[in-house]
Amino acid sequence: MERPYVILSAAVSLDGFLDDDSPDRLVLSNEADFDRVDEVRAGVDAIAVGAGTVRADDPRLQVRSATRRDERLAQGRRATPLRVVFSPSGELDPGARLFSGGDPVVVYTSEAGAAACRVGPEAAEVVATAAREVDLEAALADLAGRGVARLLVEGGGTVHTAFLSADLADEVHVAVAPFLLGERGGARFLYPAPFPQSPARPLRLVEARAIGAVALLVYRRD
Repeated sequence: MERPYVILSAAVSLDGFLDDDSPDRLVLSNEADFDRVDEVRAGVDAIAVGAGTVRADDPRLQVRSATRRDERLAQGRRATPLRVVFSPSGELDPGARLFSGGDPVVVYTSEAGAAACRVGPEAAEVVATAAREVDLEAALADLAGRGVARLLVEGGGTVHTAFLSADLADEVHVAVAPFLLGERGGARFLYPAPFPQSPARPLRLVEARAIGAVALLVYRRD
């Protein structure tokens, strides 16, 4: 069984940060780019984030546009794609918005994380993929078995790093804000790792365009 086609998506500062060091979420993009991301969401079968993103941003991971939700329903699909969380520790807040409505979320975790997870079965299906970590290849195989052909991964940096270093990303969308955060920078888009996307095997740039003051870059693997 083939694994899903994996798209990584992030908005970053010019120096590669996903957020600053303040307690409030930093807006790095604009409404036009948010709508572009919503269109990408509407075109996939599942949307995934890491536990850190759930804690920091408390996302719903839903298609925002009512028109796009209706189009998905007319196609015989869920109004919003399957929602997925990667959490090795299983330490997730049952009160997070992600677990408060809609279809149950699939949480990929470790055996230890599955034992520690406090999210009830009515809100999440907890799947252990390895003893102490999340086995991404096992998670992707499980998603393929659920009919997921296209997966959108929206962060954070630890998850993006894991997918890229494991050579499991097929496409990367990066919206770049026109400012730097420097010493105020918080979470990063990527962390040090042995990446196979080296100068000897670079990603291929397939799109570069301005969305207002934001620059969108889209890369694909060959």
